Amino acid sequence: MPGDFFGLPIFNLTNPYVRLEYLAEAGPRIVRLFLGDSDHNILAEMPEITWGTPYGDYWIRGGHRLWHAPEAFPRTYIPDNDGLVVENIEGGVRLIQPTEVETGIGKSIEIRLSGDRPAVHLRHELKNNGPTPVTLAPWAITQFPLGGVVIMPQQIDPLDETGRLPNRHLVLWPYTRWQDPRLELHDDFILLHGNAQRPPCKVGYLNRQGWSGYLRSGFFFLKRFDAPVSESYPDYGCNTEFYCNHQFVEVESLGTLGEIAPGQAVHHTETWEIYHTPAIPESYEGVLALVKSLNLEI
Repeated sequence: MPGDFFGLPIFNLTNPYVRLEYLAEAGPRIVRLFLGDSDHNILAEMPEITWGTPYGDYWIRGGHRLWHAPEAFPRTYIPDNDGLVVENIEGGVRLIQPTEVETGIGKSIEIRLSGDRPAVHLRHELKNNGPTPVTLAPWAITQFPLGGVVIMPQQIDPLDETGRLPNRHLVLWPYTRWQDPRLELHDDFILLHGNAQRPPCKVGYLNRQGWSGYLRSGFFFLKRFDAPVSESYPDYGCNTEFYCNHQFVEVESLGTLGEIAPGQAVHHTETWEIYHTPAIPESYEGVLALVKSLNLEI
């Protein structure tokens, strides 16, 4: 029998390293993630948050979801409350959403657990089942509870032989403020502290390292993704974006932006790695030492 997520049936994938729960009838949504035999959900649980749309209420729920970028109302917020198809595949499952009548887009997520470490492999798909071409990018969004810190690696080395050309940019949303105390700028990393404040804070950039993470007491969640920097991306060229409000934190990765012909699909992959950490380092130098201890590319 399936389990329960605030009244919604769920199924799970389990091995000695992680346990993952996903909605059985709605979504595709991953709603819970546990390390080993822990009973602490790494992901946020937001069952009460809804946004009204012309097509009915959109439920945030928490966890992990797939959208298509660039963000637009109401297109981005098509409800996904029922009709999910779950297929068993080698090493995991495929969660298939019915085609959105309003957009012609079908969403699916393949989920596989790593057999030798605490890691999850995801393959996101957006398929154009409509009659006309559509321009979009896959957008993978993972929500976390407040109380941690987002880690965004930065490009330090020059991209040209002389070092006279710019090597990075930072994109801000209209409600973001430079003086927001949650935003901490450094050479190697930008940090976004997951504190409950208003207004929200959101930033994005072209991430050449292909990873970002969320550090909270007890764990470090690392998200790896393909980052072909020669391609086009939404939102002034962002392949990673980060959001914090008074309720949750989001760590987001985006695939390339392009036109999808009828019957064609675009894919975006992520690998999640989860590490035990005793506590959040009290200083930036401590965060830097933690990242270096994991042999991540800086």
